[in-house]
Amino acid sequence: MDIEDLQTFVEVAHAGGISPAAARLGVSKSIVSRRLARLEAKLGVQLLSRTTRGAALTEAGSTFRDHAAKVCAEIDLAEEAILPTGELRGRLRVAVPLSFGPTHFAPALSEMGRRHPDLHIHTRYSDHFVDLITEGYDCAIRVGYLQDSNLIARRICPLYGKLVASPSYINTYGAPETPDEILSHQALMQGTEAWQFMDGDKIITVHPHGRFKADNGTALLAAAIAGLGIAYLPDPITHESVVSGSLVPIMTRHPPPPAGVYVIRPPGQYPARKIRILIEILTEYFEQAPHLWGLEN
Repeated sequence: MDIEDLQTFVEVAHAGGISPAAARLGVSKSIVSRRLARLEAKLGVQLLSRTTRGAALTEAGSTFRDHAAKVCAEIDLAEEAILPTGELRGRLRVAVPLSFGPTHFAPALSEMGRRHPDLHIHTRYSDHFVDLITEGYDCAIRVGYLQDSNLIARRICPLYGKLVASPSYINTYGAPETPDEILSHQALMQGTEAWQFMDGDKIITVHPHGRFKADNGTALLAAAIAGLGIAYLPDPITHESVVSGSLVPIMTRHPPPPAGVYVIRPPGQYPARKIRILIEILTEYFEQAPHLWGLEN
């Protein structure tokens, strides 16, 4: 059984179709179809049902996918084990937040590409939630507060945030001094999220409301500068605006609890070496540029 056929099948199963799998693999759709046909002929079962909307796993395909994914992962680990020390090959698929991802994470990923010329790095920048397992990603960089899941997280560094508003908003509407007072203000939010603040050792949760919403931190920053409301944003996004005076920190006696920057990966006994090296480079990058993250002493 050809390992390329197995890897192709796993990609199609994760991507939900031949076209997106071909794009991920960097080959033509005809090559993907030929590999699938060869694998099905070898096994003597149909693994996928082709539809106008993509490819759906058959019952046999669903069962075989999990085993095939494990085999491919083991092959990757075996190849890593025999490579010269420090050398990386293959592909790394990583999901990165769009909010300050291109400015704060892209340099580290670019450095990884420079150090490992045989490694193919495919990065998706999006503030939408990415399901690593079903969408076939090796890992993700996430910021903020992690939700409970079966994914494995490695904390890279702390991340601090603050409540900010423009001078024009404060002059017109005033500034909240306690978490309860936020409810009488226009909040700039991604959706219906809750905001948390520290009151000594206690955490206070409020559910603000507002008329302006966006799924991207940079867009919320622009709305705050325009005076549309108050925003709850990480320091890397607000730093320059606070320094310039276009935004003012408010309610400083009740700061948000510290969040973090994390590398998240699917469950498994050992992380792939390419993920371990990504973590090392990110950690190194943050230590060299702490001012970008508000981590200066």
